[in-house]
Amino acid sequence: MIVFKTFLKVLNKCKFIIILYTVILLSISAFNMTTSDNTTNFVASKPDVLIINNDENEGITKNLIKYIEENTNIVKIENDEEAINDALFYRDVSYIIYIPKNYRQEVLKGENPKIEVKSTKDGEASYAEMILTRYIKIQNIYAKQIRNENEIIEKINNTLSEQTEIEITSKLDTNSLSRITFYYNFASYSILAGAIYVICLVLSSFNEEKIKKRIITSSMNYKKHNRILLISNALFAIILWIFYVIISFMLVGKTMFSIQGLICSINSLIFTICAVTIALLIGNLVNNKNAINGIVNVVALGSSFLCGAFVPVEMLPNLVLKIAHILPSYWYIQTNELMKTTENFNIETLKPIFTNMGVMILFAIIFIILTNIISKNKRKIG
Repeated sequence: MIVFKTFLKVLNKCKFIIILYTVILLSISAFNMTTSDNTTNFVASKPDVLIINNDENEGITKNLIKYIEENTNIVKIENDEEAINDALFYRDVSYIIYIPKNYRQEVLKGENPKIEVKSTKDGEASYAEMILTRYIKIQNIYAKQIRNENEIIEKINNTLSEQTEIEITSKLDTNSLSRITFYYNFASYSILAGAIYVICLVLSSFNEEKIKKRIITSSMNYKKHNRILLISNALFAIILWIFYVIISFMLVGKTMFSIQGLICSINSLIFTICAVTIALLIGNLVNNKNAINGIVNVVALGSSFLCGAFVPVEMLPNLVLKIAHILPSYWYIQTNELMKTTENFNIETLKPIFTNMGVMILFAIIFIILTNIISKNKRKIG
């Protein structure tokens, strides 16, 4: 009971840093939620295209020009190469198509006449190239099989007019699930940093020379002493975890009542316990209160950057992710990432989730064993 009361007194002095890390988590998460609310709808914008037709404007050539006009914005520029190059340079036009002389006749012969183009190499130019390529491929297929020009044109237009129906089979609310993933990924920093700072500060207070000697000379077994500290710190961490979970319900909303939300909550609880054992190990290794801030930066910030809490996992190099395997944060974040895309839960989909949680529990056990070994050796006098 004396150990627990002392723990509470030291904890009271750390309330400012707990509030600070919570504010950081809330600020970043709230900002992300606000920006992700602005849903962006895709609208296919028509590229600016210039057509230089050196062939007769009839039949197949006319049909090609008509198709391009329907799917792009046709720009009118005088047929002067210098003016055309200037328009391309200043992005007045994105794509220039040069239809060669005798193009129509060569197509009707089943040949594939080369169409010269100039491009700005940007997104609009790529879209214009896709439009032209699609038409030419379809045209070449029918021109090699059919000799009647009107029939070729009819077949081309019928094929181009066909639209593919898209049926959305997934009912996942990916926007809300991404919010959950982002929140809990970033929460790993707040949980780890808060646990390390508070617990290391508590342990450094217990490891002060006078207090340490009194503990050593007391009748309390070192395992019992460590167990009380572990329970006290775990209680603090669980209260902090409950607070963060409540915040997630406030920020994300009803999606937190889904299976994905439940798994992210349980996953964060296991990570919180793991963070406590990490903090206990560090607290037994380092007694200098001035070094705590540096340790928080190295462990919490380092883990967050390497494992994908700050930078999306898909943007991290493979080498970084391989190194991150040795950190509990990696396995925690991997489960959160799975929640963005997992819709059906069965043995196959739950297996990697249980594996990740199991690895974190294994980390926690290893840290507890190491803490007991170090603590036992430090209690030896002489």
